Amino acid sequence: MMLQSYTKTIFRPECNPSFESVHCIARLDQDISAALPYLNAELGGNQYFKEPPAVMLHVHGKIIKVGGTEIAINALQDEAEAEKILQWLKNEINRVWAEKDTIPPSEEGRKKPQVFEILKMLPKTNCRKCGLATCMVFAAQAADGGRGAEDCPELNPENKERLDAYLAGFTFE
Repeated sequence: MMLQSYTKTIFRPECNPSFESVHCIARLDQDISAALPYLNAELGGNQYFKEPPAVMLHVHGKIIKVGGTEIAINALQDEAEAEKILQWLKNEINRVWAEKDTIPPSEEGRKKPQVFEILKMLPKTNCRKCGLATCMVFAAQAADGGRGAEDCPELNPENKERLDAYLAGFTFE
């Protein structure tokens, strides 16, 4: 077992103490740096950093940074939610470490659609028929997986097909 224990701290963000959500920092009692490429490969990290080693995940609607000696989780409802996610991560870290001989490690982040590539396919009329203020906002939401070609009423059939094909090459959570 690679990760055995941690100490967590729950706090409200200093920039706005009136936020209803809380954040969590878990200080790990064991260094899990060696497991991070395997965790990244299995959980599909959005970003991977080599120095110091860390992987950024978007899981359970949260942004989670897993480093060698620390885990940070944002926008939590309460301490119980933090503990649930930490226990899940602990299990995943230990699982991938136990199965590392069967998992090809990865130090690459997940590829994400480019907003400007999406925008090139849109009509750029800012018609608001999709319910958004601009085509740029639509492109940004499409890049995050929140919109698809079918959500733009003004998209011509050729660009609809191109946008569908472009977005099909990515995995969204």
